[in-house]
Amino acid sequence: MTVFVDTNVLVYAHDSEDRHKATKAIALLTELWAEGTGAVSTQVLQEFYNVATGKLRPTMSPAQARQVVADYAEWAVVETTPQLILSASFLRERDQVSFWDALIVEAALLAGAETLITEDLQHGRRFGSVTVHNPFLA
Repeated sequence: MTVFVDTNVLVYAHDSEDRHKATKAIALLTELWAEGTGAVSTQVLQEFYNVATGKLRPTMSPAQARQVVADYAEWAVVETTPQLILSASFLRERDQVSFWDALIVEAALLAGAETLITEDLQHGRRFGSVTVHNPFLA
């Protein structure tokens, strides 16, 4: 079972400000590493690097952030291609989600994921074969 992970989960795993979310994110990512079932996209890796080196407090050094990106690049990685962008534009129109969220959903579908782990979409919402799961609820 492939599980697609959104940027916010990777960020929370390295966020010392919110221990509750960090603990949940670390446990989830550890499980996905052990099972070998995690997937991300180039969008997720790019966003992680940007947030980790700019918005995260304390910020990560570029070298630390690069290492995290390199680590997660060992998972199944969906590249953001022109076709993915076009598919996301249709999903955005049809399902009334932001374009960036639509790119994440389309990447999860392309990865063959059954679950999309994110806090940015409604928990339990389905997009084709993908179900959104927010691990930070409650």
